[in-house]
Amino acid sequence: MDSPITGLHHITSGVSGAQEDIDFLTATVGLRMIKQTVLFDGSNPIYHLYYANRNAEVGSVMTTFPFRKVGYVGRKGSGQVKTTGFSVPRGAVAFWSERFTRLGAPHGHAGERFGQRVLHFSHPAGLEFEMIEQADDRRDPWTTQDIPADAGVRGFHSVAMSVRDTEEQERFLTEGLGFKKVGSDGAYTRFAINGGGAGRTIDLLHQPDVKQGSWVFCQGVVHHVALAVPTEKEQLAVKAHLEGLGYTDCSEIKDRNYFHSVYVRSPGGILVELATCDIGFAVDEAADHLGEKLLLPPWFEDRRAEIVAPLEPITVPHHAH
Repeated sequence: MDSPITGLHHITSGVSGAQEDIDFLTATVGLRMIKQTVLFDGSNPIYHLYYANRNAEVGSVMTTFPFRKVGYVGRKGSGQVKTTGFSVPRGAVAFWSERFTRLGAPHGHAGERFGQRVLHFSHPAGLEFEMIEQADDRRDPWTTQDIPADAGVRGFHSVAMSVRDTEEQERFLTEGLGFKKVGSDGAYTRFAINGGGAGRTIDLLHQPDVKQGSWVFCQGVVHHVALAVPTEKEQLAVKAHLEGLGYTDCSEIKDRNYFHSVYVRSPGGILVELATCDIGFAVDEAADHLGEKLLLPPWFEDRRAEIVAPLEPITVPHHAH
């Protein structure tokens, strides 16, 4: 199959407090807050917060569920996205290392993988991130008073999926989704789609002795990684192809208001979503005022008071740069 998947769409993780998450991802990492809504699944009122680059581009969208009030804490392990990688310009790792040191944000020493400079850092809820230098990423970053354009986050570079065994996960990525294996570096094997590079890369991290981690909505772990397809037509074609290979646990199409989604559990355990690109985040608020108000899908509006009442009060950034 010639895959219609263009690259990463969004990555969704469980965090702890909502304000803690907003402060870290906007003030420390410098992402633009583009949407505040709620989790559409289940019965617990939970925020669903969205962050992205300047133009809220597909492939830059980090989304989070703050689960502190509910109390669910996840267990890290294999069968999960271990690290989420952000793309930054060449030479920017030094800026981020100094910044994280100054702000007291946990981070490691700069290293190198697949010939690229990499800096590991951590979210207050325990999520693991990396800044990865990519020289040719032309996407526009969101900028702040102390994060200039020549250091800002362009969007995602890649995700690293932790698996106990690589063979079946590799088959899923290549035969199922159309990725191509492009290289190995130690325990990492790199897969690329649509030419590879920033936003079009997945790494498999072979960790045979790591216990299975949590799959549920909870604090401290990535819940799923979404891949981008243009419309439902292509989405259904990939779904049919996966089912034909035997991956028959694909969900039906779910309306997420800003995109439509199909989910499938991959052999290594990581939940993968196929998300469409034909709706977008300006469907219910102006593009230059994204993320400023709590928005609910039309089918939740009659329950607004009930849904909003238990949510943690938050303050969101309203400034534009």
